[in-house]
Amino acid sequence: MKYLFVVQGEGRGHLTQAISLAEMLRRHGHEVINVLVGKSRGRELPAFFAEKIKAPITTFETPSFVFKKDKKHINLLMTVLYNVNPPKLRRYNRSIELINKEIKKNKPDVVINFYEMLTGMCHLRFRQEIPFISIGHQYLLRHPEYKYGKGDTQQLLLLRLHAILSSISTTKTLALSFYPLKDCLYERIAVVPPLLRHEVLELKPEEGDYILGYMLNQGYEEEVRNWHKKHPETPLHFFWDKKDAPKELKVDDTFTLHKIDDELFLHYMKNCRGYITTSGFESVCEALYLGKPIMMIPAHIEQEVNAADTVSTGEGIIGKSFDISALLSYIESRKPAENTFKAWVESAEEIFIKHLTTFV
Repeated sequence: MKYLFVVQGEGRGHLTQAISLAEMLRRHGHEVINVLVGKSRGRELPAFFAEKIKAPITTFETPSFVFKKDKKHINLLMTVLYNVNPPKLRRYNRSIELINKEIKKNKPDVVINFYEMLTGMCHLRFRQEIPFISIGHQYLLRHPEYKYGKGDTQQLLLLRLHAILSSISTTKTLALSFYPLKDCLYERIAVVPPLLRHEVLELKPEEGDYILGYMLNQGYEEEVRNWHKKHPETPLHFFWDKKDAPKELKVDDTFTLHKIDDELFLHYMKNCRGYITTSGFESVCEALYLGKPIMMIPAHIEQEVNAADTVSTGEGIIGKSFDISALLSYIESRKPAENTFKAWVESAEEIFIKHLTTFV
């Protein structure tokens, strides 16, 4: 079968999920014929994605977050105003038309949408007569047995709205989860394991002397630098996506900032002492799989949900800032739980191939 991917390209998570699924499909004799990636103008598509996806890539402009002056937290009002102004809406309309055009041109058997909202808008407007499958952790918000994200704050309502809009009229929704839940047939939701790539599954973790960090939002840089000045004896390796930063910025002998590089990130994940992050689903899954202590500092409501869900598994702590001292204390007191997560992840390929090749 021939598959076309549409990927929400902010951050690293959906991109690595797409790579993992492409590898699975090819192992079973299927093709990924084209990949459309939605991103804001301020983001660069990481080089690792173009190298690993092994399919033609087309990018388009998609709605994006506006952050507060601290560059850490989302400004909800400005995000809405930024994305609904007439010039932006015209650009998004062109993106919707581009998605439709590429689907018609490539004639895939199945379209797989990795949480890109404009894919749902495209399907609503043009109603292509082929299966559409939506994949993402966020779709658990629509599952009646999922315990998190049940409030009625504006941010939660917008998060749930995004999950609905990105999966309008979808044939099947695959909700990535830390743990199994029953499928919800009336919502057409199947609960599935995380999509970790074979490079992660093949790692043999060890415990080094350094802390690994991932900060998508540059506002956290100052917090990390300030902590490091007080604790220069603790080696730090942090990854970020600052547009004009060099591939490697060596602050001093024990603190290095790396431009997002997926292979290098996994190298440092494998041997880190602990991992601190803003709580994106994908990297948290990688740390859980490798048995690494995790500290999460959520930057917005979606990450707050991810963090609460992670802690419910018996792993990880939540903080309000990049205070690495709290992670070090957690590492010293941590008693790792039984890693049932690993077996769940390793069942993914069989489950996904079944869902992606049958539509009854």
